[in-house]
Amino acid sequence: MIGYATLGTNDLPRAAAFYDALLSELGAKRMWEYDGGIGWGVSPELPVLGILKPYNRQPATVGNGTMVAIVVNSPAKVDAMYTLALKLGARDEGPAGPRGPSFYAGYFRDPDGNKLNVFCSTSVE
Repeated sequence: MIGYATLGTNDLPRAAAFYDALLSELGAKRMWEYDGGIGWGVSPELPVLGILKPYNRQPATVGNGTMVAIVVNSPAKVDAMYTLALKLGARDEGPAGPRGPSFYAGYFRDPDGNKLNVFCSTSVE
């Protein structure tokens, strides 16, 4: 249902380096790029995550309650991506770990303050 999601940035080169490194862990590559934004994906048929400078040329700001969730296939991948995000300059918003019986996630804010999470569904044991 979702084709793409975008997050604002005030420093496109810094944000590009962060997402190039983070999303490469999923095999994502730049799917589109122009002077004000970049989008990453794993396939043209699947949703893309983009960063951009706002069209209205006002400073990018963080939406309160806004979050982008990135699905992966295992708790180990959640741990790896969460740890990598922090090494790349993200701020912790909730360490990787179980959240209920069948949900495993780690929460962080990118260098611009946008909130993301990496998660997987786990089997109930």
